[in-house]
Parts: sequence; structure tokens; C-alpha cells
Amino acid sequence: MYSYSEFDAAFVRERVAQFRAQVERRVDGSLTEEEFRPLRLMNGLYLQLHAYMLRVAIPYGTLNSHQMRQLAMIAERWDKGYGHFTTRQNIQYNWPKLPDVPDILDALADVEMHAIQTSGNTIRNVTADHFAGAAADEVEDPRPYAELLRQWSTDHPEFQFLPRKFKIAVTGAEADRAVIAAHDIGLQVLHRDGAVGFRVLVGGGLGRTPMIGKEVSPFVPVADLLPYCEAIVSVWNLLGRRDNKYKARIKITVHEHGIDDIRARVEERFAQVKPLFTGVDQALLADIKAAFAPPAFKTADTAGYDAARAADPVFRAWCDTNLTAHKADGYAVVSVSLKKQGATPGDASADQMRVLAELAETYGHDELRISHEQNVILPHVHVSDLTAVHAALKAVDLATANIGLISDIIACPGMDYCALATARSIPIAQQIALRFDELKLEHDVGPLKIKISGCINACGHHHVGHIGILGLDRAGVENYQVTLGGDGTQDAAIGERAGPGFSADEIIPAIERLVLGYLDLRADEHETFLMAYKRLGMEPFKAALYPDKDGSRDAA
Repeated sequence: MYSYSEFDAAFVRERVAQFRAQVERRVDGSLTEEEFRPLRLMNGLYLQLHAYMLRVAIPYGTLNSHQMRQLAMIAERWDKGYGHFTTRQNIQYNWPKLPDVPDILDALADVEMHAIQTSGNTIRNVTADHFAGAAADEVEDPRPYAELLRQWSTDHPEFQFLPRKFKIAVTGAEADRAVIAAHDIGLQVLHRDGAVGFRVLVGGGLGRTPMIGKEVSPFVPVADLLPYCEAIVSVWNLLGRRDNKYKARIKITVHEHGIDDIRARVEERFAQVKPLFTGVDQALLADIKAAFAPPAFKTADTAGYDAARAADPVFRAWCDTNLTAHKADGYAVVSVSLKKQGATPGDASADQMRVLAELAETYGHDELRISHEQNVILPHVHVSDLTAVHAALKAVDLATANIGLISDIIACPGMDYCALATARSIPIAQQIALRFDELKLEHDVGPLKIKISGCINACGHHHVGHIGILGLDRAGVENYQVTLGGDGTQDAAIGERAGPGFSADEIIPAIERLVLGYLDLRADEHETFLMAYKRLGMEPFKAALYPDKDGSRDAA
């Protein structure tokens, strides 16, 4: 993985020192909260419902054991003993005290981490496939390109005051695990005629106006990646709406101007900026790629693994759901669920973080990944070590066998923490998971992605959930709308609203009726919820949701 250069280290320390002085001025009253707000946002510090929240960048979701241990230490020393992993592969601390934040940032800098550009109208943390560098179906590891984009975008002088926040995602496989179509720029690494390049999507995004990104170029050579991205952001920076923040995202600009006009403007700007990139970026990329060389994979006898699978049904169930094929013989990608039934999705305690760090160091070539689905990945584990890994995870409640199943729910913090939320998300996710655990149906249901957002900003990605749940305020009462048929993969689609919303007391029984209805509707046990929905359409699922109504009643 990438290690800081002298420039990186000095830059981050300088930012910490600068922010320390700003915090001191806020504490002594020299700065008002209004004056302080843009300064704290530049350093990832939000003011939430009950306290400040610090969002720490985990670029393209990659960590080592030393960094994970430091995150655990920060959680214990300056927070309440846990951290929350997010859908942008970051970690959030929900309870830091303002005077302590500079010390937290210094502690992060000690392990080559920071909170720069995790908020504000800038280019945010660049995300990537959480199986990058490991998955058997990968064309090429996308993380070197994500790191190149991170360095280009950090403190970019032209892009610090954009019309709105800007998000970039990169995938290196045909199977999209980075949801690139729901990003402002989505990049897919391709090999074409012996050359490396990118299919480029632009104008994707969720929130109050969800849109799937449109292809602005089928193939941009790797040498042109930075100037082409610069051209896109530069065009939007001039065209983007600043009179209305709800219409400021690039997806609205693409919608208003049309993809053909945007493409023409981008190509014109690209021709202007390309000569400014004199090859320094490609030399830098070569150095970056060297930092992402594959680990020295080992060979070992797998007989113990085969015997354990045969003898232990709990271990076998975990292997069936939580392992993914690896590109190296004898290895597996291990997804560690942070979604034990009844737990808060995405939360990990300091003790759990330390165990994950130990496992990465001992069995995982010192690599960890954070997924946008709020789980932790051990990307390189030899199958001979899986029994030991499973036992260690089980000891700290991290061995839940539910990756991709109904309790593996994405949920934003909702009204338990967020000042923007209009409804709770976490309790709904917990109740759904517990209910289907009681019914013992989770494995019979099979792959099913439920995503929950506590407001229209859609941080829980509900628009691309097979079942999406959006919590809203209706005259002071929480109301939960259901969307169906969303998809965050290479077949990206925005879910369709099923009908009127449900109260907090009604939503769990409604989801239960919906899923039981699917079990009756599916053609066979191999037809997933999404496959059945695509085959049958909305109506039979709507009938399950609203058994005594036609679904046309007033949503209020």
C-alpha cells in the first residue's frame, strides 16, 4: 500500500498545526461558530445533533494493522470506545470534544492518516472496489489510480470551493462493487488492444434527485486520466449552479445541458489542459504502482480447511457467505460482517478493531479494507488459516455469516446522530435483522440488499437497494417509504417507489410481508429477490406490501 512521502507528511502536519490554532481561537471566543464552520469542515469536523463528529479519510478503503490499531486507540481515548465505518469507506467518531480534535488529527498523522476533504464542497475521499488487488475477476488493481486521483485532488487550488461536494469511484473489474454509476465521476479500468484505460461515467448520484451516470467516454488512456478528470471538474465548476444547492451537483448540470453538450465541453477543455500535464503524473503513477505490488503469497496444505468445512456446520456456513474467490491459488477474500443481528450497522468497538488488526498482521499480509457496505475485508487470507481467523472473529462477535443476506443492511446514522436526518435508520435496521433471525429464513431468502436512509440525502444508498427504505418526517411522525428493484452493480438502476409510506410500527411487518411474498413468487430457490422483481415487475410485490389496499391512497 502507499506510504507517505516527505511532502505528504509535512503537508498533513502543517494542516494539523493550522487547525490547532483555529480551534484555540474558537475555544477562546476569537472565532464565532459561523466563522469557524468553514474551517472545521475543511478538516472533516461536523457539528451533529449531540456533539461534534470527526470523519477520517480511509483512501480507497485501504488500511494496515498499525493504522487500525491507532483508530482503536483514538476510539478509546477520545471517543466512547467505538467508530462507525461509512458508505464512503471512511470512519466517523461521533463524540469527540472540540479541544481534543487537534490531538486526534496529530495521532492520525502519526500513522499516515488525516481528515482532509472528508467534508465541504471539494473532491471527497476517492473510493474503490473493496476487493481491489485480490478478486479473481479483477482486470487490474484500481487503487494506484485512486491514489493518483487522491494526490491530484487534495488541496487542488481550483477545486476547493466547488458548487457542491464531488465524489469519484474506481473499479477494476467488470463486476462493479464500487457503485461507480452513482458517483459524480465513475471510472472502470479497461484493457483495450493492449492498452490500459478507463470507461468514464459522469453525472451519477443519489440524494433528492437520484440519477445513473452517463458515459462521457468509452475509453480514456491511462496517460490522460488526470487531465480528463480535470477537464470534467473544470467544466462543471463553471457551469454548475451556485444559486440553489439542491441543483448544484454535476448530475443536474448533465441533465440540464445533456450528455452530448457536456462531452463536447469536456473534450474542448481537455485539449486545453492536457499540455499542462507534462508526464510528471505518469512518473508519479509508476512510483505509486510499485507501492501496490502484490504480497508474497504462500503455499500451504489445505486439508485442514476441507476437514473443518466438513465437520463444522457453523464454520461451513460462514465460509459459504463470507468468502470470495481470490486471484491467487489457495487464498480467499474474507468479508468480516459488522452486522451481527441487533448491532448497529458499521460500528466496530476498539477491541474488535484490535482483533482485526492482529488478524491482518498474522494471517492477512498486513492489509485491511473497508467496504462501502460498512464491513471490513481481509483481502488476502490463505485457506489453511481460515479456521484460526474464524475462531478469533467469533470470540469478538465478528463471525456473523450474513454477507449479502437480509441482515447485511446498509444504514446511515439517521436521527440517532445526524442533524439532517428526519427519521431513525439504525433501529429499523436492527429490528429487520432481528426479525428475520427469529424467523430463521435469512439463508432461505438468499441474496438481498436492504439499504436504509434517514433522510432524502440518501447516505444509506436506499435508491440502489433491492429493497430501499427512506425515512421521512410526515407532520412530526416518522414515515418510511419503500422502493424496489434498485441495483448498485454494473446493471445499476434506481429503485421504484412502491406506494404510500409506513409508520415506524408498520415498517417491519411490511418488510416481512414483502419478503414472504417473494418466497411464494420466486420461480425456484435460485431466483433471487432482484431477479424475481425484474421478471414479474412491481405489482405482485406491491400486493404483498399492501394486502388490504391498492397502494394508491394518499401517502400522507
